[in-house]
Amino acid sequence: MADIRNSLRNIKQYFNLMADKEDEREVVEQVSAGVVFRGTNLWILIFAILIASLGLNVNSTAVIIGAMLVSPLMGPIIGMGLSVGIGDFDLLRRALKNYAVATLISIVTATVYFLISPLGEARSELLARTSPTLYDVLIAFCGGAAGVLALTTKSKGQVIPGVAIATALMPPLCTAGYGLATAQWSYFLGAFYLFFINTVFIAVATFLGVKLLRFHRVGQTSPERMRYGRRVMTVVLVVTMLPAAVMTWNIVRDNIFQRNVQSFVSHELQQSGTQILSQQVEHDTLRVVAVGRTISDEELDEARRRMGGYKLRGLELSVIQGTDYAGVAAQISRRMTTADAENARLTGQVDSLRRQLAAYNGLDSLAAQLNNEAAAIFPQQWQVGLGVAGGSRLALVKGGGKPASNAERQRLEEWLRARMADPDMAVVFVQ
Repeated sequence: MADIRNSLRNIKQYFNLMADKEDEREVVEQVSAGVVFRGTNLWILIFAILIASLGLNVNSTAVIIGAMLVSPLMGPIIGMGLSVGIGDFDLLRRALKNYAVATLISIVTATVYFLISPLGEARSELLARTSPTLYDVLIAFCGGAAGVLALTTKSKGQVIPGVAIATALMPPLCTAGYGLATAQWSYFLGAFYLFFINTVFIAVATFLGVKLLRFHRVGQTSPERMRYGRRVMTVVLVVTMLPAAVMTWNIVRDNIFQRNVQSFVSHELQQSGTQILSQQVEHDTLRVVAVGRTISDEELDEARRRMGGYKLRGLELSVIQGTDYAGVAAQISRRMTTADAENARLTGQVDSLRRQLAAYNGLDSLAAQLNNEAAAIFPQQWQVGLGVAGGSRLALVKGGGKPASNAERQRLEEWLRARMADPDMAVVFVQ
């Protein structure tokens, strides 16, 4: 028994946090300073929002990560968790006030940016912030726990930048601004809900970390007020988690359903000589397109009886196969039409690029001919270059030797336009 107790004591020392605990006064002062949003902090927040909005607009993950590292939004959120943990309600009021101000300024900044941005399409990085799940809850909680340990202990390492990236406070606010700017309220609500999830669970993780490290309370708080605070915290946690839990369940249920459909088709309909072209569920009907060896009516009836074993009870099975030439032809025709349209579009783009390249390559040889002809006609040593600007040809002329008079320049312009058979061609003289 003594050996077991010694082993447990040694293991416990590995997980002991108190040995690395930072001075409480320094931690509180550091967090209190990060709560305030005015002056430099406010401008940094605005620029971080603009950087994140640009990253979402152009779908650049690197730019979005940079904005997360710059953002000072973690300050008031950690301040809320710390203030509740030590009973400093003055700090809590300041943290809540600055949190509200920072959130409002962030959404307004992002909304203004997306109102004036010429790129209005929602890219993948932006869409990823509109459907939070329980996994986002776990990310926020674990990120907040790592963050509070980094703040309250001496062994900080590179934790804070990682927490800022993992919890991702800036992109949801920018996505909420995009939703307001484009009047897409589902984007706004989903993104703001993700931001609220991150806020609540970073604060909760901070609160638990402060309790775990046994920070001393500030002043005296009545037991009734403490119980009231715990009830409010519990209600906020439950209300915050419920929508995420519903979304997570829907995602998991859809994945299980698709996996069951795939398993049913591969085990019950896939056979030697039969090729499954497609499978799709539409309005409680599983439509399968198959070619090759015909699946008999008896085999289809047996497959329908076994659908319950794959938890597909209630679905109708409709199989279009080789004997249903019209159905198969329609499927193949639709696919070929789509492929032909895409090939035609790509071919048109390639032909257009080839024509542009040929035009550019021809300009160099044509400019050489013009220089030879100009040398024989004009005493001035002209050097002519050709280009394209705005879809129109452009001549750049550089004179050598003595400066040319206006009359000489006009004569050259008229000759160039006549030679190129382009009366509207721009002629620019450069030094």
